[in-house]
Amino acid sequence: MAAMPPSSFDRLGQLLGPIEPRLTVGNRPVMMTIGEPQDPPPKFVTDVIAQHERDFGRYPPIAGTQGLRRACAAWLSRRYDLPEGAVDPEHEILPLAGSREGLFYALFALVPETKAGGRPVVLIPNPFYGVYPAAVLAAGAEPYYVASRKENHFLPDFDTVPKEILERTVAAFYCSPSNPESAVADAEDWQRVFRLADACDFVVLADECYSEIYDSEPPVGALQVRHAQGKSQTRLLSFHSLSKRSNLPGLRSGFMVGPEALMKPLRGFRNLAAPQMPVPVMAASETAWDDDAHVAKNRALYRKRFDLAEKYLGHRPGFTRPKGGFYLWLDVGDGAAFAARLWAATGVRVMPGAFMGREEMPGNPASNPGQPYVRIALVHDLVTIQRALERVAEILETGDDRG
Repeated sequence: MAAMPPSSFDRLGQLLGPIEPRLTVGNRPVMMTIGEPQDPPPKFVTDVIAQHERDFGRYPPIAGTQGLRRACAAWLSRRYDLPEGAVDPEHEILPLAGSREGLFYALFALVPETKAGGRPVVLIPNPFYGVYPAAVLAAGAEPYYVASRKENHFLPDFDTVPKEILERTVAAFYCSPSNPESAVADAEDWQRVFRLADACDFVVLADECYSEIYDSEPPVGALQVRHAQGKSQTRLLSFHSLSKRSNLPGLRSGFMVGPEALMKPLRGFRNLAAPQMPVPVMAASETAWDDDAHVAKNRALYRKRFDLAEKYLGHRPGFTRPKGGFYLWLDVGDGAAFAARLWAATGVRVMPGAFMGREEMPGNPASNPGQPYVRIALVHDLVTIQRALERVAEILETGDDRG
């Protein structure tokens, strides 16, 4: 197996570790690097875990409880306006110990030894969520990175992939709202991806774990578009999570949905190797997917955070208000240099975009699509976010890395 690339957080530690910051935000560092919601989890969900504590003494069913699968299917139908029966909870849904786990393990059951006489290829957006290349390399496939740049609305254009690569492609990761850019794919974007998947016979791995955090319009879903195409039973695995939707990252609860033809080998693989979701977590997850009111309240709070970001940074040409997700993808000219200066002067920690991307021309940092950017996670309380963004704005004013 090929060596795994270092994580973005390892690289950030190497960059900022030697620097002792001058703390100015409440005299403590503010970590805006990780997408970990800081709001409290819904109490009605944690209460269910307590009610089912004795079930920690049971081995969990790999396929999940019937109640959990039905709750997931019902949520999909509500959220994406699907007709009754569009998703079969018995055969088309599998619970996950968080969407990251599912995104990693899915390829183990999907990647053949060869395709078109060569090593199978998996397409990856660039920049990317770190689990994507890790999954590709672990499954023995070849990663092929497709740049997500401003001129393409920060989404990867898979139509630019060379024919000889597409012939060997077995899957493509596609994230909306995207991490790290908070870009949102519209129906036509999804349609283009699926047209290519149909033409070249590969599976779309739709990472939609940020789908419930959005500004005004709910993001279009992959299953929604695929169903409208009349092909919802082919070439799609969609991944969802309670981490962002319900402020439950520590619950490690999500699910995947896809056609039975794809889910059957995945279920077989998971029976042998994948982690299981504890029964009390299944019960709590069922309750969370059944309730949309707490999600609406959560979303309203994120809008206030977006408002703060626009207030302090909206006048800058490098600012884009997120349509979905909760990250700012801020153009500062040189993300790593800015992150180091910001940390040293203020104790505010942000993620250089280059650390989540890959150089298209090795040895040329400017060829990394993430190089000019930093990712800022808007997950703290409003006071903390306001103070931190004030510091970001001050550093931008005193020294702009865009020259």
